[in-house]
Amino acid sequence: MKIAVAIDGSENALRAATHAITLAKHFPEAQLEFIYVVDYDKAKDERLLSQNEESLLLKRRQKVEPVLELTQKAGVQAKMTLLKGNPSQEIIKYVNAQAMDQLIIGSRGLNTFQEMVLGSVSHKVMKHVDCPVTIVK
Repeated sequence: MKIAVAIDGSENALRAATHAITLAKHFPEAQLEFIYVVDYDKAKDERLLSQNEESLLLKRRQKVEPVLELTQKAGVQAKMTLLKGNPSQEIIKYVNAQAMDQLIIGSRGLNTFQEMVLGSVSHKVMKHVDCPVTIVK
């Protein structure tokens, strides 16, 4: 069983990771993979605001590190994949190409109006991936 977890450094992503780790512990044959997408639009802003390349890398690492710590504490093996681009498009493309059996993703908890105007990554991904999706709030 191949389980992918999309993470972005948010609390909801951390809860999604915790759920995935619980699944992986119950299914020892499961292959757990975390996916972090560097959003091009946000990356431009981050570059302008950061003082140097090292501080930019540190900020990105801080978003991923809590998830890696959770897996280590749980004694679960996991792979980390970093992608660049539009988060929803890259997650869809990667999950479908890798023939994942399950995708777990956090929800930002947008209200109906915000989701209608902004859209949500979890909603877009859910509609276009070829595997079951668990959305964690």
